[in-house]
Amino acid sequence: MNDSPGFWNWKIILIGAQMLFVAFGAMVLMPLLTGLDPSVALFTAGLGTLLFQWITGRSVPVFLASSFVFVAPISHGIDQWGVAATMGALMCTALVYVILGALVKWRGPGFLHRLMPPVVTGPIIMVIGLSLAPTAVNFAMGLTGNGAERLFPYGEALLVSCVALATTALVATLAHGLFRLLPILCGVLAGYLAALLLGMVDFTTVEQAGWLAVPAFVTPSFHLPAILFMIPVALAPAIEHVGDVLAISNVTGKDYIKKPGLHRTLTGDGIASMAAALFGGPPNTTYSEVTGAVMLTKVFNPVVMTWTAIFAIALAFIGKFGQLLQSIPTPVMGGILILMFGSIASVGMNTLIKARVDLHQQRNLVIVAVTLIVGIGGMVVGNGEFTLQGISLCGLVAVFLNQVLPAHRDEADDLHEEQEYVDDLLEHARKKER
Repeated sequence: MNDSPGFWNWKIILIGAQMLFVAFGAMVLMPLLTGLDPSVALFTAGLGTLLFQWITGRSVPVFLASSFVFVAPISHGIDQWGVAATMGALMCTALVYVILGALVKWRGPGFLHRLMPPVVTGPIIMVIGLSLAPTAVNFAMGLTGNGAERLFPYGEALLVSCVALATTALVATLAHGLFRLLPILCGVLAGYLAALLLGMVDFTTVEQAGWLAVPAFVTPSFHLPAILFMIPVALAPAIEHVGDVLAISNVTGKDYIKKPGLHRTLTGDGIASMAAALFGGPPNTTYSEVTGAVMLTKVFNPVVMTWTAIFAIALAFIGKFGQLLQSIPTPVMGGILILMFGSIASVGMNTLIKARVDLHQQRNLVIVAVTLIVGIGGMVVGNGEFTLQGISLCGLVAVFLNQVLPAHRDEADDLHEEQEYVDDLLEHARKKER
């Protein structure tokens, strides 16, 4: 890697550090929310980005880090089977990405959208956000994620969460330039300061930690019920990946669907997530905040992301820093997550709107309605060792309904319109190259 043009350029190194700053808030929030080690998440984000660059020939300026799609499945998996078994299940889930990459190479980039058109992916993404709403609200009120135990006094917790939420919202809507890309980080800092003033922060573990420390890596184990539960979750983020690749293609003016190819970027995502699970970190995904920073800075050199990855790995081995991250009180996260999880649900709605999915058509209405209620309502299928629920279950239900429900003549026109929308996106990215 060291022989790349501009690798040792001090401006490139500085911008690389800045990109980590942009991604940092969301990157550490996800492991804190699920009970994983944020230092491990930092390490696996850096490692995953380097592996992605290796597989794609270091041609795409993206940074990979913790995926929020997996918050609910990881939390459920850890509660049911423990961290090691959940990591083993996530490794198998990442393998699905590699298999999808092979299918995309065989059938073409439109394969994923034909399997999961917007009428399928829209409600699945909405379920991801809405199903997490109770966790965000419980954290904001000073409770544990499931609401079973009180961690902080109600009044103080609500005040801190409101400070974090208000700061995040104000920065997202009123800030300009680079600061507009840092709403989560600003929200965390403001909420943390408020919690500190109210005496809610405990520095005991920070004081006891050494300056240099190996992150608390976890060796995965493989448990069939956990694997079967987790694998269907890969469907929605795989579709999201296509949107991420199109977004960075539009920003840079290059067709990454064509070169290095969607099959390589999908495979890169899969290998990066496998490596993350191997060490006990959350699955990786491309970060839209970083894509926004690339658009703002106009620096399209992928070497920048190499340095971002190196800085992430280095920070992972600073013991006091890792413990400082874990000292963030849950009400701080709760305030930010109210906005973040709501935003995820909004993305799902926007997916339906942009694709012009007509919910007056009974076929579309059935798919969306059943998917939402099955996912949010807490339906469980199975008993004993193996169960399907939440995102896993609603994802399979949505794909199944889309395949088996017949389309009437007028509904077939709508499906054709959806496919034309997808084809237009792909064609738009290709025209940028020409």
